[in-house]
Amino acid sequence: MDKTLLIMAAGMGSRYGGNKQIDGMGPNNEVLMLYSIYDAIKAGFTKVVFIIKRSFEESFRTRVGDIVKDKIQVEYAFQELSDLPEGIVPAERVKPLGTVHAILSAKDLIHEPFGVINADDYYGVDAFQTMADHLEKLNAEKHGCMVGYYLKNTVSENGHVTRGVCGVDAEGHLESVTETYKIQPFPDGTIRDTEKDPAGVILDPDCLVSMNFFGFTPWLFVKAQERFDKFLASLSPTEMKAEYVLPVLVDQLMHEDGLKVDVLSTKAVWFGVTYQEDKPYVQAELKKMHENGTYPEKLF
Repeated sequence: MDKTLLIMAAGMGSRYGGNKQIDGMGPNNEVLMLYSIYDAIKAGFTKVVFIIKRSFEESFRTRVGDIVKDKIQVEYAFQELSDLPEGIVPAERVKPLGTVHAILSAKDLIHEPFGVINADDYYGVDAFQTMADHLEKLNAEKHGCMVGYYLKNTVSENGHVTRGVCGVDAEGHLESVTETYKIQPFPDGTIRDTEKDPAGVILDPDCLVSMNFFGFTPWLFVKAQERFDKFLASLSPTEMKAEYVLPVLVDQLMHEDGLKVDVLSTKAVWFGVTYQEDKPYVQAELKKMHENGTYPEKLF
């Protein structure tokens, strides 16, 4: 079965202070998403679609696309505010409209089951094999899957992070996803949500969170477009920051459209880059995996 990996790489990286999607992380200056592509190819994915901004297409092709194009089919989609109907967002707005807008930019390129990931996260070898296997089991409509990670393994010591905090039923199906925007560890060892209260609301460190590693069929694009259109219609003419994100869409589709999402168990370990200060840890972990044989000396 053909399977596509959809990589969201059009984010601004404001907390990182630069274009982290194409910043070198591996021992040979590899960008982080090259590891995801390597793992996806081994797991049986046959195409990769990159969601990027047109302004860095050339540098992206050099750093990523041209490196893998002989190993897997490559397509590009562009997430741009300028592609929206005129008058939807203020001319001075620069912040993207979120991950639902991102995946919809690729809807005409994908006609098979697909996995979607962030460009700046490392998901682990086992996670891609687990996802690839499960994509073959999805029903054509109203069915998806998600690789979940423990909250305690996804926070940063260098600032707050955003995570989709998940509720899972006894049968292993996703019940809810709550997008939570300011999660950070505290000196007492707790992990707290500080969005509304500086003292924070304590979260269960062993709860599962979404790192945007979902699996879907093309059915999702139809429903995502319907929901995104409603979101756009609700925007104020002066709105500068509102976003419509994938975990919110998934939660809505589960409760209102009958979407069933299987939560996949995996031995994989996640790490990612939110802040510049996260980079040395990621570099060290990747170096270890080259040395222990998880990855070859040269990826591609």
